[in-house]
Amino acid sequence: MSLRHFFSPCTKGLEAVLADELRALGAGNVQQRRGGCAFVGDLPLGYAACLWLRSAIRVQEEVARGRVQNREDLYALASSFDWTRSITALQTLAVDGSVKDSFANDTRFPVLVVKDAIVDQFRGQGGRRPDVDKDRPDLPVRLVLLGNEAILYRDLAGDSLHKRGYRDIQHKSPLNEAHAAGLLQLTEWDRTSPLCDPMCGSATFLIEAAFIAQDRAPGLGRAFAFERWSDLDLDRWKAVFADAEQRYATGAARALPPLMGNDSHPGSIALARRATRNADVDQHIHFAESDAKDYVPKVTPALVVTNPPYGERLDAAAGDLEATWHALGNFLHQRCGGARAFVLSGNPELTSHLGLRADRKWPIWNGPIECRWLRYKVDAR
Repeated sequence: MSLRHFFSPCTKGLEAVLADELRALGAGNVQQRRGGCAFVGDLPLGYAACLWLRSAIRVQEEVARGRVQNREDLYALASSFDWTRSITALQTLAVDGSVKDSFANDTRFPVLVVKDAIVDQFRGQGGRRPDVDKDRPDLPVRLVLLGNEAILYRDLAGDSLHKRGYRDIQHKSPLNEAHAAGLLQLTEWDRTSPLCDPMCGSATFLIEAAFIAQDRAPGLGRAFAFERWSDLDLDRWKAVFADAEQRYATGAARALPPLMGNDSHPGSIALARRATRNADVDQHIHFAESDAKDYVPKVTPALVVTNPPYGERLDAAAGDLEATWHALGNFLHQRCGGARAFVLSGNPELTSHLGLRADRKWPIWNGPIECRWLRYKVDAR
């Protein structure tokens, strides 16, 4: 089977994590780039990447690349790929894109050019063209136009890979599932030690930790765009999926380590319980509802991971934020002796309230906010 070129975007700061995941899947020529990784493999590797990548947002197959200086060049490039091998005229498509320093001032015009080239190709072959569906297209197409170079991708995943299928209601300040899974991998958790999130919100860290401990592919609970493509290799996809199901069955039969969560907001705990039920991990996660300074986990955690509020999203008063971080510091000192703690911070002024000194800091973006993933060693009491 011929090799394909792919690009998989991720949260900025998690490129090395994604690169390790790709190599573990057998991807070739993995290259870290800002905000993602390029790699090479056959089409079934693309299927496996959609199913298994925890930190990725998408898996995009490059289908055309070339120099473009005007509309005609871009139209010709988009016409050079046989889009009819992906979908029929009765299916749907959507094109989105990004543009920088090119002949176009914004994305609207070049995206329209690519769309026109695709539908004209269908018209030329049979007279009928696929419709556009921006919400759930059968064929999601992405254009990257940087300077005089254009790259066209078809997106194997469709919906963002962070949508695992277990989150039907979003928390007010959610941590993206792929983001959380990437941060967990940076902790080098051994999958057997007790893990705790004292400010768990809707339990994203805890659910992703359960998936990791169970060797459960994060994509098992959802569908992908490539499943609706004409060139789907159904036998290879079934084999990839069956292998993931078998690994999950084996992992689910093992006893999981204690996974513990706490939050002071009843609404957050309600969302957390709902999400854990949807993810079928509710029996593995123990929740409490209290202020962090009063929280007593059922066993002493070896690893603490948490994303406390830092003001950008929750519109909290400065005094409330300082009290929250002080409470987290009290919890770590009083309940987590000997543990490693990882804290996501988007406000360096608040970290002093923990009463701890970080021994390592990873620059990580959380949406538009530049954050730090901070590692602390809590002294044994």
